[in-house]
Amino acid sequence: MEIIHKYFADIPKHQTDLLEQLLPLYKEWNSKINVISRKDMDQFYCNHVLHSLSIARIASFTENDTVLDIGTGGGFPGIPLAILFPKTQFTLVDSILKKTKVVVGVIEALGLENVTVVNDRFENIETPFSYILSRAVAPALKLATMTNKAMTADTKHIFIKGGDLAEEKRELLAKYKSLRWNEVELKGHFEEEFFETKKLVILSNTLSK
Repeated sequence: MEIIHKYFADIPKHQTDLLEQLLPLYKEWNSKINVISRKDMDQFYCNHVLHSLSIARIASFTENDTVLDIGTGGGFPGIPLAILFPKTQFTLVDSILKKTKVVVGVIEALGLENVTVVNDRFENIETPFSYILSRAVAPALKLATMTNKAMTADTKHIFIKGGDLAEEKRELLAKYKSLRWNEVELKGHFEEEFFETKKLVILSNTLSK
């Protein structure tokens, strides 16, 4: 948890307590259903929790926002962000039942009332959301195309990605000419080596008001 305090020193105690409960909960679930590699468990707060919370460096969700986390896996980035923004409603979607079982178990243990879990393919989600998030799920073009039912003109996508994204950007903007691509390098926000090649991609509609 030291690394969380390092970058988010002002988190209220209740939310800090919830974040501290994540590691033992995931250790317990991981012993039954493997959703996080053993190597990543050794760096749990850096590679999963802080990585998820990096979105909070560029976005501050409000009680009027709705957030969709597609391909949430074990609950990232959705669960850490739901802890940080308790007044915002989050929907976490994954098509793999054993993963959503873990997510449900974690949110029930934490008592999170602002999280809904859906076991389905994310392209089947038709409710519009303010933000659509993902962490290294698929190329940006595929993500944007497969979530178009959950989009309005004002919806923003935020993708946690890594490496050279030039080709992804070219392919996406060739098809969606009304989208604006903004790329943020996380090494400018976090000094750990893990973030050296990590980035946030924010997609917004140039036609939105």
